[in-house]
Amino acid sequence: MDLAHALGEYLDYLAVERGSSPNTVAAYRRDLTRYLDWLAAEKIVEPADVMRPDVERHLEALAEAGLSPASLERAASAIKGFHRFMVLEGVCDELPTADMPLPAKPSRLPDVLSREQAAALLDQPFPQTPTGLRDRAVLEVLYGCGLRASELCGLDRRAVLLDEELLRVFGKGSKERLVPILGTAAASLRAYLEEGRGALVGRMPTPAVFLNVHGGRLSRQSVHSICEKYGRVAGIKGLHPHTLRHSFATHLLEGGADLRAVQELLGHADISTTQLYTHLDRSHIRRVYLAAHPRAHLGE
Repeated sequence: MDLAHALGEYLDYLAVERGSSPNTVAAYRRDLTRYLDWLAAEKIVEPADVMRPDVERHLEALAEAGLSPASLERAASAIKGFHRFMVLEGVCDELPTADMPLPAKPSRLPDVLSREQAAALLDQPFPQTPTGLRDRAVLEVLYGCGLRASELCGLDRRAVLLDEELLRVFGKGSKERLVPILGTAAASLRAYLEEGRGALVGRMPTPAVFLNVHGGRLSRQSVHSICEKYGRVAGIKGLHPHTLRHSFATHLLEGGADLRAVQELLGHADISTTQLYTHLDRSHIRRVYLAAHPRAHLGE
């Protein structure tokens, strides 16, 4: 079995047996197709012919080409997983990536809106049109429920349980979780469903909650555009959907929410991922300390 055939088998394995999301499979396909093209240019087409220096030189070439640290880490992870799969499946005997560390990714705190910025974004006047009602609901649900853009786009009508104040969300690896939807997020979503969505439905009915002007399911790119558009009006440049998710988590923690509860709401498998959101500013920590510690005010 040559490398190209093995890649097809690996991608099928990710999609079917591992249950990886379509976005993950697509990203791995891009990274590994680029890897195999590079190997082919080096006259390497058989799995057994790949040596560790080949993998290292490919990653060095990606770094020199200006690939971001996060993209470089993902590419390395994809390559390691691919070679591990080939050994486990008996395609080859040697594992050239054994004990190979992933490229170091500089730690970076996520971008977060202040409470004032979130209010300016969501309290601005939205057009009272089907798309205006949709856009407000998109932003309210991203911030009010902490959804990923892909999760929001994947929402179906049957997953919206407004009477029960819940959304049934399918996250990474198709893992299901129930997320509360309350307050302005629930009100905005209800208004869109009752007054806006019907005008966007096309000739072919779709179960999708959020629709584009052609009646199809809203894309992640469109969600990004909505965030940028209304962010600019509120004085927030380059607003990204994930910034609203980060803000959701941070503001919950600042309000006293339990870290484990936030982990469940975000759908994180590992709590260490959720701990990224504990970067509360010093003034907030001081206020919590003054309010909670029994001896904070003694001696003043």
